[in-house]
Amino acid sequence: MRAAADDMSANTSISSSTGLERDAQRAMADHKVAPSEIAMGVVIGRASEYFDFFVFGIACVLVFPKVFFPFVDARTGTLYAFGIFALAFVARPFGTALFMAIDRRHGRGVKLTTALFLLGGSTAAISFLPRYDSIGISAVYLLAALRVMQGLALGGAWDGLASLLALNAPKDRRGWYAMIPQLGAPIGFMVASALFSFFIVNLSPEDFIDWGWRFPFYCAFTINVVALFARLRLVATDEFARMMDTDKLSPVPVSELFRSHVKELLLGAFVPLAAFALFHLVTIFPIAWLSLNTDRSTGEFLMVQFSGAIICIGAVAASGLIADQIGRRSTLIMSAGLIGLFAMGSILAPLLFGESAIGQTIYVTTGFMLLGLAYGQSSGAVTARLGNRYRYTGAAVTSDFAWLFGAGFAPLVALYLSEQFGLAIVGVYLLSGAACSLAALFIDRSELRQM
Repeated sequence: MRAAADDMSANTSISSSTGLERDAQRAMADHKVAPSEIAMGVVIGRASEYFDFFVFGIACVLVFPKVFFPFVDARTGTLYAFGIFALAFVARPFGTALFMAIDRRHGRGVKLTTALFLLGGSTAAISFLPRYDSIGISAVYLLAALRVMQGLALGGAWDGLASLLALNAPKDRRGWYAMIPQLGAPIGFMVASALFSFFIVNLSPEDFIDWGWRFPFYCAFTINVVALFARLRLVATDEFARMMDTDKLSPVPVSELFRSHVKELLLGAFVPLAAFALFHLVTIFPIAWLSLNTDRSTGEFLMVQFSGAIICIGAVAASGLIADQIGRRSTLIMSAGLIGLFAMGSILAPLLFGESAIGQTIYVTTGFMLLGLAYGQSSGAVTARLGNRYRYTGAAVTSDFAWLFGAGFAPLVALYLSEQFGLAIVGVYLLSGAACSLAALFIDRSELRQM
């Protein structure tokens, strides 16, 4: 009788799922999910998501001012583009709420398939947008609409793999397992920066603006389909469902989460603020500053950042080793303090970055190293206090608000303030993020109890 019930449940699950999920279920029937497979699925999924966002961010500097805002000067056009860049971070919490409802009604596979097709499709659609010179302001409206769709989709791309990985990690390896999902960010940036650098170096400026910039956006759909299969082959297995059920990692209404754990959500958003504030200050903002204020080759600087991302990967891995020795909370305090010192150095010596190619390289390299140390342990820093019932949804929501408060407006604010008051003000902005992280860590002691 139990076997018959299991078969009936499996058949019902297959019949209510998407075609892609049904294929994955049949291919992976009775497959035992290993921690290494979960880790690989997490990294591939995160890398594809970050690729989409970094492609848009780099294009905000190199492409959009010329293609969509030719009616203003380059500096104003870049600020307008950064305003559109921020829309996805505003939309992301709404996407989480929407797709959590889809998860509850139709299952995680349907949610994930819909979200990743929306993410890849909206990114790829940008490659086909006509220029402002062709359809006027409608081109800007279409760009903004597709950016909002990216944000909604990213809110739905949360699959619970990172939480599952953390909950099944050995007690003495929690820091190591916590850093694994964070590897997706530097990998995604490396692919995006390498693609743009290749086209900038090998095409004339006219060809790059005419068609070359469109190729990285067009690649997004293929990359997201590959990432979808990598994740569905895990999500669709019976073993994965049993593991999720055992740990009670199920979606709950966002409204219920806020009623029960609003304090934890706010702390969860502010604990990693130092890392999130630094995130776009070493990736997107430097490209904007250099392209507007110096003659340095953008293609060459993108490769400097590519090298910095490699260092970031090493620092992310190092954060896992350090956290397993001294605890995640102590690691977060240490990294926030180092970012604060880095910010003060930027305040005292802003011209190091502004006028010297060597100084620019040192700034980016050091920034990527500190970013890896801090970002490597920022995942789920406070979500353990939510309990397993709220952890799945809570991890997604705290991440949404951390990105919104710490990174969503960072390129826009940093560029505007630096143009008005000089580069030293960027250090002040970063220092405020480090101060918020340290304050949140001293208020919240959950990590001390965990480790």
